[in-house]
Formats: sequence, C-alpha cells, structure tokens
Amino acid sequence: MLGFLKEPVVVTAKINVNLVALTVMGLISRLWGFCYPRAVVFDEVYYGQFVSLYMKRIFFVDDSGPPFGHMLLALGGYLGGFDGNFLWNRIGAEYSMNVPVWSLRLLPALAGALCVPLAYQIVVELHFSHCAALGAALLILLENSLITQSRFMLLESILIFFILLAVLSYLKFYNLQKHSAFSGSWWFWLLLTGVACSCAVGVKYMGLFTYMLLLAIAGLHFWHMIGDQTLSNVSLLCHFLARGLALIIIPMGMYLSFFYVHLALLYRSGPHDQIMTSAFQASLEGGLARITQGQPLEVAYGSQITLRNVLGKPMQCWLHSHTNTYPIRYENGRGSSHQQQVTCYPFKDVNNWWIVKDPGMQQLVVSNPPRPVRHGHIVQLVHGITTRYLNTHDVAAPLSPHSQEVSCYIDYNISMPAQNLWRVEIVNRESDTDVWKTILSEVRFVHVNTSAVLKASGVIGASLPEWGYRQLEVVGEKLSKGYHQSMVWNVEEHRYGKSQEQKEREVELHSPTQMDISKNLSFMAKFTELQWKILTLKNEDTEHKYSSSALDWITMDTNIAYWLHPTSGAQIHLLGNVATWASANAAALAYLCLSLWYLLRRRRKIYDIPEDAWQLWVSAGGVCGGGWAVNYLPFFLMEKTLFLYHYLPALTFQILLIPVVLQHLGDHLCRSVLLKSMFSALVVAWFSSVYFVYCTFSPVTYGQPALSLTELKALRWKDTWNILIRKQ
Repeated sequence: MLGFLKEPVVVTAKINVNLVALTVMGLISRLWGFCYPRAVVFDEVYYGQFVSLYMKRIFFVDDSGPPFGHMLLALGGYLGGFDGNFLWNRIGAEYSMNVPVWSLRLLPALAGALCVPLAYQIVVELHFSHCAALGAALLILLENSLITQSRFMLLESILIFFILLAVLSYLKFYNLQKHSAFSGSWWFWLLLTGVACSCAVGVKYMGLFTYMLLLAIAGLHFWHMIGDQTLSNVSLLCHFLARGLALIIIPMGMYLSFFYVHLALLYRSGPHDQIMTSAFQASLEGGLARITQGQPLEVAYGSQITLRNVLGKPMQCWLHSHTNTYPIRYENGRGSSHQQQVTCYPFKDVNNWWIVKDPGMQQLVVSNPPRPVRHGHIVQLVHGITTRYLNTHDVAAPLSPHSQEVSCYIDYNISMPAQNLWRVEIVNRESDTDVWKTILSEVRFVHVNTSAVLKASGVIGASLPEWGYRQLEVVGEKLSKGYHQSMVWNVEEHRYGKSQEQKEREVELHSPTQMDISKNLSFMAKFTELQWKILTLKNEDTEHKYSSSALDWITMDTNIAYWLHPTSGAQIHLLGNVATWASANAAALAYLCLSLWYLLRRRRKIYDIPEDAWQLWVSAGGVCGGGWAVNYLPFFLMEKTLFLYHYLPALTFQILLIPVVLQHLGDHLCRSVLLKSMFSALVVAWFSSVYFVYCTFSPVTYGQPALSLTELKALRWKDTWNILIRKQ
C-alpha cells in the first residue's frame, strides 16, 4: 500500500530564465528608492485627495474616469494603514509620518515592473524570435518616461499593465484556437482577456481604445472562422457565444461591480455630493440625509417645500424670494414690474420655503387625510415667509429679455392682475396619474396663462446685479418645447404644514419634521446618475504650464517637471528616452512604407516574402501599429487639457513595433552574411545608444543624485524642454 514511497517524488518545471531575469530587472528599476522623494509629486496631489476620501468613506465624483484605478490606489493606502489625514494642497509638500508612502506607490510600481515581462511575452506570442522579444522588453525596461510614471501614486502604469495583459491574453487564446479550442487553458485566456479589458476601462476611459481594438481583431478572426468549412454551425455558435460572454458580458458586469464597490465604500456625505440629485444626496449618511430623514413622501396641498433646481451646475440652488423688489428701471433703461424678486439661491435659507396651495381653497395647511398633488394638477406656490404668490406675466426678465420676469405678486392696484396658477408636470412619471413625490419626482411648472416654464436661467448664465444680491436669475421660458434640466425642479425638504397663522407658520418653517418614509435609491439608479455625471461633468479646462498638444508628443518637444527639491538641484521630470522615441517613430514609418510596398507588389502578383512571413507582418502591425493608432489619434479630437503622459499607452505599442521591424529587416532584407553581420553590429550600437540615453537622464528620472547647474543645462537637449534651473 505504501509502495509509492519507495521512489522519490519528483517535480519538474520549465523556467523561462529570460522572463525571470526581466521581471527581476523590472522590479529593481521601478522599486529602487521609490519612496524618494518623501513629498507630493505632481498628480499625487490630485489622486491623494481621493485616497483620503476613500479612507474616510466620503463620497466624491471624479470626472476623469471610472473608480477602479482610484480604488486600487486606496487599497495601497489601506494596506499601509493610512488614516486619510493629510492635506493634499501643494506639489512638493512633505508627507507627514502617518502617510505610508511605500504602500501608496507600491501598486503602480509593481504594475510598471510587470509591463517588462508582458512586453516580452507579447512579442513571443506574435511568433517573433526570443531575441526580438528580449529587445522589446529591454526597451520598455530602459524607457525613462515609463519608469518615472511607475514610481509614484499615478494611474498610467496600472492602465498600461492591464492593456498589455489584455493583449497578451487574447494572443495566447488565439494561438490555442486551432489545437485546443474549448480547453481549460483556452477558456482561461479568453476570460482573462475580458477581465483585463474591463480593468483597463475601469482605471481610465483610455483603456476603451485598446478594448475596441481587441473587439475588432476578435471580430475579424471570427469572420475568418465563418469561412472555415470544417467547423459546423453548432461549433460556430458556441464560439460566438463564448466570445460574447467573455469579451462583452463579463466586462460589462465587472464594470458595474467597480461602481457597486465604489458606492458601497463611499456612503458618507461630502463636498462633492452637492452636484448630485437630492435623491442621491439623501441616500448618503449625513448631509442632506440628516435633514430629510423621515420626510413625507407625497406632496399634498398645504405642504411646505423647498425646490432645488435639478441641473445643479455650476452650483446647486433653490427657488428663493425675499422682500426686495425689482428696480423700477434697469441699468439699460428697460422697465420692470417692480414686483417682489424671485431668484435661485445657492444656499439653504428660510426664504427658500414655499407652500403648495389649492387655488380653490384658502387654507395653507394639509388636510386630514392629505390630498396629494398629481401630474397635471393646478397649484399656487405661496412664499412661506412673505405669503406672496409665485407669479409671472408678460414683462421682460432682467437679464434675459426674451423670457418673462418671475416674481411674487404685489397688488399695486394697477391694471396688472395676478397670474399665479401653475400646472405641475412630472417629467420622470410612469403614468399620467403619478403623485408628486419628495426628492424622487422631477417636475416642471408650466404657467397656465402664458405656457411659460419656470426656469433657473442664472444657473447657465450670469447672476443678478447688486440689487439682486448676486443671486441667480429665474425666468419664465416662453414657447419651450425642448427639455433642459434648468427647467426641472425637485422637492428637497418637505413637511406637512399644520399652522394657519403666519407667526406660528414661521416658527414651523424653522423646525424639522420626523416621519418614517424611506427614500433609498437602488444601485442601478445611483450608478446611472453617477455615470452620467462622470461623462457630462467637465471642469473648466484651464491652460496648464505643462500642458501640450498631441503633435508635441511624437517628437517629445515637451516635458513635465514633476518635483523639485526645495534646496538642491535634485528634480524629477517626465522625459522619455530620446533614442527610443526616435526609433519608435522610425519603426512606425518603416512599417508603413514597407506595408504599402508589399501591397503594391502583391497586387502585381509579386511576392517578396513568404506567405507565413506576410501574415506575421500583418498581425504584428494590427496589434502594435493598431494599438499605437487607437491610443494616439483620438486625442486630436478631444477638447481637454492634454499632457505628455497621455501618450504613454500609445508609445508602449510603438516600442513593441521596433523589434518586429528590426527582425523583419534582418530576416528578409539582409540576404547576405555580410549584410546580416553589419546589421547586427548596427543594432548593438543602436541599443548601446538607448542605454546611454537612459543613464544620462536617470538623475531626473529617479530624482537622485542632485545635479549641478552645468549638468542640468547639459540635459536640455531641446529648447522646448523646461529643465528647472535655480537662479544663483
């Protein structure tokens, strides 16, 4: 029974020494001294704020992209025991002792290091030689810009890691297609492709470019499969469903899961939630939820309400009135109604309260049982403090003369009768009998007499002059057939009015109401709103000292100063390896010219290279050249502030093209032994230049050692580079 013990247990394993060595070198290049400097470096001032908010579970919105990348950085902070207490307000600020610099920078550094062996494997999977793969990996290893970007709490290295992992996974899956379809490894690499794509998109929307490229390549490969007569219809259907599951369904599910975890972690109210709807704000702990907890759900006649404009940008504001009137004449000579001002006020105030009144009754309290207001009902809105009625008439608004003035009506006993009837239209109703609900319902108020719509025009325009206390203009928008969020309002605070007397009612307006009615939003409702905000909320783009155009990137006519030592000449710059960037451009140009030449010759039935070599050439170009194109060309269409680091994903693909072109030249254009020897010598000399440039710029890549004034000036190889030199 124990006979198997007579023989030793032997385990054999294949170890790719190249991979191991490249991984070790990648780790050394990215992790060596990566806690230096112990100060905020460039965009760490931006991402660090979000890490602190994660640590404190405070909700935020970042319009730069999805939350997965931020969560990975926060994971580093969590593993290091970071409590979130640091003021991220200045580049160069020294980190306090409670900030675990090593753990915050660890994940980006590891991701950057692993890009080196990934580059090696991608070239191998493209069926090029191990020598070419080794060259690709070493170029990634010695690329100064990728090293700099990997050593700090930034997202580009993580993005590039997931992009390369997705490409490698798909190539491995494709290479298993002919001989091991539907095997365990086939499924593993296919599923990993989808997972890596979703992670890349979850880090930054730039990952979407590579995801689209891989979907296009997968579609092209499947199109070729359709023409394979050896595959049955059932087999083709299974292949189609497998790809749909792995490359579409799973990435979508994972993308949703990123937001689910994000929203589960950030359950507390904070400064960013003011741009969200009242319903979203009420679902967060503290803030608005503390005020609105237990409010009545259904708005009834007699309800006391505050009305928040749904647009919420550039700032949130509430329908407001005060005792001051519009001036008899404006600065431009136009006359006004001299009625009580109605504005949109960006702060909570007792003058934001209004009472929903039934036009057919005089009472301003809620009856028992309450009579709810429904879609299409006619109401009057009575200002809670001044008891004047919301009104509009055919008088030009102060800042928007094409629209009607909105006021609270004062009876001057002149020929201008009150026009204070408003029809409630619930925009997000499910039926025409829907009840107007607190927080949840988005409503328009349509003026019965003129069909004008109540609109917070000041939210998207200018504020009123001094006589209006710089508050935002509210108008009646005439002939409005379109839909704009500035015309939509929702009830934020709500109570059932009980006091008919004005003095008692004023006291009531200052006191909270407690009634237990839940207003929790579903995850999908919160996700939809947050996703829409991320896609549409754009900060005002301002010109940055280190911003650049996409044309500047190819020739590296720009750089970014990431950090400067407060006393010495030590500094860190985002600068690429000039030799590598120039070679990458040359390789891309050579690939394009050779491809056009081969296509023209093939059109004439002249085949300069074997068919299998042509297929390798095309597939490598599709992955490497296509990866460069899809990650670079879209920036010419973007209206946003651009920086050199936006080019790094495209550069990575372009670098992978260099050894592909070099091997092709050596195998197919250098036909004699002498030419091959000369070509090899040139490649060695060229690679020595790459290493020389890497060593030359390593002081501004790693930030040490500090350089003298003369040495810094010597590094300014281009006049457009901004090397920081202190005045003596």
